[in-house]
Amino acid sequence: MNISSRHYFDVSFQGHRLYADSIFGSKGHVLMIHGGAKDREAGLRYRNLLAELGFGSTAFDCIGHGETGGELSHSSLASRTGQAEAIARHLGSRLTGCMGVSMGAYNALQLSRSVPLRSLVLMVPGVYHPSAYRVNFGPEFSAIIRKPLSWAESDAWQIISEFSGNALVIAAAEDQVIPAGIPGRLYDSASSQINKALLTIPNAGHNSVWQELQHNRRLYDKTCQLLTECLSDS
Repeated sequence: MNISSRHYFDVSFQGHRLYADSIFGSKGHVLMIHGGAKDREAGLRYRNLLAELGFGSTAFDCIGHGETGGELSHSSLASRTGQAEAIARHLGSRLTGCMGVSMGAYNALQLSRSVPLRSLVLMVPGVYHPSAYRVNFGPEFSAIIRKPLSWAESDAWQIISEFSGNALVIAAAEDQVIPAGIPGRLYDSASSQINKALLTIPNAGHNSVWQELQHNRRLYDKTCQLLTECLSDS
């Protein structure tokens, strides 16, 4: 796969500099939000795939990660959404969709409340109890999300039910991080009036979706088809 040209920039956010880069495409532009244990480099393979399909993308390092750095304990789910909003403002009308991975999927959902998006791609999606949203990452946050079935009372179901664009949920069949009930409930909660799809990757763990796609050409092609249908202007 050819590495697409990346254009680097940074954006001010509450005393921090958020480091980011964009790859440009003609069919739309997707903001990618990484998970809680990753940085923006983790999504580069998917971004190059999007570029091959004709879609541009932007990714940034959340506070506490990658080039942005800083203390993770100074951030929260709410802060991550605010950071994504700052990048979205920088992109302006170019932005058409958002792809959130793991924790980033919840931020993508929250972002859809404040930024007009035609598409949401939620990969191995995590969702959270509303009481965890503004609590800084650390022991208190961990205590909230570790309560059994706390995710079941998430506001994610209501948020996606109100989303009027296209939605694609990508699940890993052997995910040991994300509760098995989350991807299907996100799909079921999305409006029946929108273009929505749920794709489960067999044999994949939380961090091995890409590897499984490389081993199954039919599934890889299906993923490309669903991404194109979700991200295109319908």
